[in-house]
Amino acid sequence: MRLCVCFVLLSIILCASADSPLARGGKFVLDALGGARDMYRAYRDMREANYKGADKYFHARGNYDAAKRGPGGAWAARVISDAREKWQSDVSGRGAEDTRADQEANRWGRSGGDPNRYRPAGLPSKY
Repeated sequence: MRLCVCFVLLSIILCASADSPLARGGKFVLDALGGARDMYRAYRDMREANYKGADKYFHARGNYDAAKRGPGGAWAARVISDAREKWQSDVSGRGAEDTRADQEANRWGRSGGDPNRYRPAGLPSKY
């Protein structure tokens, strides 16, 4: 009986540590959820800061934080960023130039670039 219990526990440990498609899929989903949370945190901070000229910084920071989580986080950042920019260009009327600049900041952050490249002078250090 003890040998059987030890065998079952060893099997569980080996399966959990294996690089199975199910484990990779689960990690992708968890990374995507975490990435969406990172994007929301950057959006919330942008709204709270209400600092003129800081939107590109928060775009880059949200994408950077999400992409650090892995492929799932990068995917979530891309989907959320693209949807937001499509809505912004179609509905809000901010213009193609603003959308292009936002997307540049999004790509910069997702590719691992330092978000501080877009940080405006005087933005509180809290952000």
